[in-house]
Amino acid sequence: MNTAYAQTEPLRADIDALAGPALLEFGTPWCGYCLGAQPLIAESLASHAGVRHIKVEDGSGRPLGRSFRVRLWPTLVFLKDGKEEARLVRPRDIGQIRQALGRIAPAAG
Repeated sequence: MNTAYAQTEPLRADIDALAGPALLEFGTPWCGYCLGAQPLIAESLASHAGVRHIKVEDGSGRPLGRSFRVRLWPTLVFLKDGKEEARLVRPRDIGQIRQALGRIAPAAG
């Protein structure tokens, strides 16, 4: 799991071209909802080591967040081969995250 937001926002074309499973997390380091979700995300990703985790700091005028129509933080976008398979906004339940991760990658035994 990445604990820091990417220094440079990825291009949408690069996200669309990703191979395999990926979790795209939109938020900010000062957002209370984002901070509260971190333990749930970390615990969920622990059993999905093959999932790429990309944290993107979002905000007004940020093109990647706008291209995914992000309105609230954190927004988790679950991708498989660059295609959105699931989305969670302000997740509060680890089961929701695990279920969404299961749609893009099997859990490691």
